[in-house]
Amino acid sequence: MAANPDIAARHSSSSPGTTQGETPDSRPATPLSRTRSQNGYGCDDEVDYDASADAGERDGGTPEEDPFEVGWNGGDSDPLNPRSYSTPRKWMITLIVVSGSFSVTCTSSIYTSTYAQMEAEFGISRIVATLGLSTFVLGLGFGPMLFSPLSEFYGRRPIYLVSWSIFLIWIIPSAVAPNIATMIVARFFDGFAGSTFLAVSGGTVGDLFTKEDLQVPMAIFTIAPLVGPTVGPLLGGFINYNVNWRWTYYVLLIWVSAVLLCIILLVPETYHPVLLRRKAAKIRKETGDDRWVSASEKVHKSVIGAIGHSLKRPFLLLWFEPMCLNLCIFTALLLGIMYLFFGAFPLVFGTNHGFNLWQVGLTFLGLGVGSVASLATDPLWYRVRGRLVAKLEQETGVAGASEPEFRLLPALAGGVLVPVGLFIFGWSTFPWVHWIVPIIGSTLFGAGTILVFTGVFTFLVDAYPLYAASALAANSFVRGTFAAATPLFGNQMYNALGYQWATSLLAFLTLVMTPFPFIFFYYGKRIRLRSRFAKR
Repeated sequence: MAANPDIAARHSSSSPGTTQGETPDSRPATPLSRTRSQNGYGCDDEVDYDASADAGERDGGTPEEDPFEVGWNGGDSDPLNPRSYSTPRKWMITLIVVSGSFSVTCTSSIYTSTYAQMEAEFGISRIVATLGLSTFVLGLGFGPMLFSPLSEFYGRRPIYLVSWSIFLIWIIPSAVAPNIATMIVARFFDGFAGSTFLAVSGGTVGDLFTKEDLQVPMAIFTIAPLVGPTVGPLLGGFINYNVNWRWTYYVLLIWVSAVLLCIILLVPETYHPVLLRRKAAKIRKETGDDRWVSASEKVHKSVIGAIGHSLKRPFLLLWFEPMCLNLCIFTALLLGIMYLFFGAFPLVFGTNHGFNLWQVGLTFLGLGVGSVASLATDPLWYRVRGRLVAKLEQETGVAGASEPEFRLLPALAGGVLVPVGLFIFGWSTFPWVHWIVPIIGSTLFGAGTILVFTGVFTFLVDAYPLYAASALAANSFVRGTFAAATPLFGNQMYNALGYQWATSLLAFLTLVMTPFPFIFFYYGKRIRLRSRFAKR
């Protein structure tokens, strides 16, 4: 049957991995400069968009044109392309996804405000109660490795609906838990389901916005799950000071149900390869010509195989890639300290200054303010990186030339701010020092932590473009494992060493890790040349 002349094939349309004005043949030259949405839990590998390339393309050759490969008619202007949505609709979808990511990490820490009432009702110690925090964070660390590849097969919307529904369901046992065992198990599966949402949702912003428009929405999306933990104790402090601790979960049920309703009604499928598969299927049905296929349909993958690679590659990266390992350890240490603070802040401000539960919750505003303030520095790093790119263009004569190490700029500043903030916090934890001083220290720590996170996350995505999802899954696993452990010994350490030296020990540990972003900024390219996974 004759081909439909209104249907665009590869030679006249943009493939899912390109923005308007780009061509498929130009993609291999752009991975280092392309910005991809991520939040530290997951993103799409570069190979997702290039999976249809044959060996010739991967080796630098030109792939054979397929006139029956279905793409976007007119690039981003195709009505089926999510990037053709109106700006208000794009932002509506983005804000829904942002609110979901924020609520997952907020749920992790809001639990800490229930300790006192829960311990009295269940007759348990603080260390046992803390297990519910640790298991939730452990679930956050494991989920991305197992389920992040699923959107490649089923799209983002089904993963949203399933993972968010499971996340909602596992809050119910927490709300009605008759004992601590129920709580601990429910918290693990709740964190596991929430991490699946976090791992998949990172790509939605990239689906909606072009590279030129992606900076602001991606910055907001990236910081949302990182600010969430600082808001949990604030919200939980007010709830648990005034009503029974189970209302913490009733509020979460209302919140999460509202987000689920918004996802069902307002968030469509946005993953380009899935939409193009649907478009190709429609064309085959209309024309009766089975030659019309999308790029992803040419690649035969199994779900089990993809999950297997997702489980294996993060550990290969940690074992063979010193840059990935050291940066993962640095971010894990910072997240571990943040979760350790959920036990340390009540000790410091409750003991030294007599703060009650909701007042202790307010002290976490320092971390939150520092995190949000760090977002305001994004234009600065963008300009500095632009100058480095311009300098490299002059040296190499290659337009748009860049290096992954340029992404580490925020981490350089953050690596310095973190120990400074910790030392200020630690040595101001005396009863005669005004309470605002340690909060100022925590603000600097929060700002430095987010700067390190954003620098490391974007560096991993750019340095390992073909394995970006695996690099972030490795980071998520290491962060989650370490952050799950630190709350279990934090209070004991503060009581044994004293508030000042316990915090100083943490500061010295971060001081040991501070040189690594500088080392990789100056010598990362040499290290990548000897790497089996990094972009050379």
